[in-house]
Amino acid sequence: MACVTTLFEPLTLRDLTVPNRIWLAPMCQYAVDREDGVPTDWHLVHLGARAQGGFGLLLTEATAVAPEGRISPQDTGLWNDTQRDAWGRIVDFVHSQDAAIGVQLAHAGRKASTYRGFDGEPQGSVPPAAGGWSTVGPSPESFPSYAPPAELTVDEIAELVTAFVTATRRADEAGFDVVEIHAAHGYLLHQFLSPLSNHRTDGYGGDFAGRTRLLLEVVDAVRAAWPVTKPLFVRISATDWVEGGWDGAQSVRLSGLLAERGVDLVDTSTGGNVLADIPVGPGYQVPFAREIRDAAGIRTGAVGLILEPQQAEKILADGDADVVLLARAALREPAWPLRAAAELGLSWREAPYPPAYSRGRWDDVPAL
Repeated sequence: MACVTTLFEPLTLRDLTVPNRIWLAPMCQYAVDREDGVPTDWHLVHLGARAQGGFGLLLTEATAVAPEGRISPQDTGLWNDTQRDAWGRIVDFVHSQDAAIGVQLAHAGRKASTYRGFDGEPQGSVPPAAGGWSTVGPSPESFPSYAPPAELTVDEIAELVTAFVTATRRADEAGFDVVEIHAAHGYLLHQFLSPLSNHRTDGYGGDFAGRTRLLLEVVDAVRAAWPVTKPLFVRISATDWVEGGWDGAQSVRLSGLLAERGVDLVDTSTGGNVLADIPVGPGYQVPFAREIRDAAGIRTGAVGLILEPQQAEKILADGDADVVLLARAALREPAWPLRAAAELGLSWREAPYPPAYSRGRWDDVPAL
């Protein structure tokens, strides 16, 4: 008899059916080798291994809609056709493994043009002489230890919306199943949302309506450019973890507006916009996904130190979220879903094994 687990139930969003609810969270690889935004064989192997490992849907790293929107010079982009074609090769392989794939479209704003932060490498902003560039933001205040940004003009804001639309069209041409708009972790759209980083006095600042205006304009424009048959996600940081900043109540209110505009899922993270004391622990962000799901009536994804199969299964079975997204756990264990299937009682035939890997199934490990 087949074992029923919530983790391995399919989920249908518009015309896309994802085979399970274990998804790969977006994680920057900082692996572009020519500073041209073109994904490489590293990205093919990184994402391809997780597709072989059973993740139902994979989300790319933050992929810039414009050169100046990259977090680092080694980030991927989707602002030209060369990048589109390179992504298309990766999309095709993921599809060959019966998995779905989405692209996370992003602009880093005042947190752009930074060093990767790898061990032994410099920290902070990359100067133009070293391959960096001048950054932009809603206001001229910098993120701590980073170079100050230039305040975007209204005309430049309009150009940003156009950049998201153009990247969205290329995403469709590349064959992506999902577009996720990155409005979390202190990057540009989050910078506009938070009163801690947005001090504008025009129509893109001030009250809730002003601070959410840019994100809603991007959502409306992307939804119009993205096929109606394909799902649209938005990733948000549900709280800044600082008094007077963006918070859970505003996130619920925003998520309701996103649902009205055709967003299909809110990928719920937290933090990143300002320095904060964050109470990190297993599942520490899950309550925000539950609150948004219940109060805003939209599907949510939970992320943040989701480490073990029973923990992930309980999140879904309790109705805290509709999917779980794994990040660090997936870096350590590309085939985490296959172990989860075994630990939750699925037979190896029910688990998403590629045929060539079936001899490595978890339920065939001899006792020591």
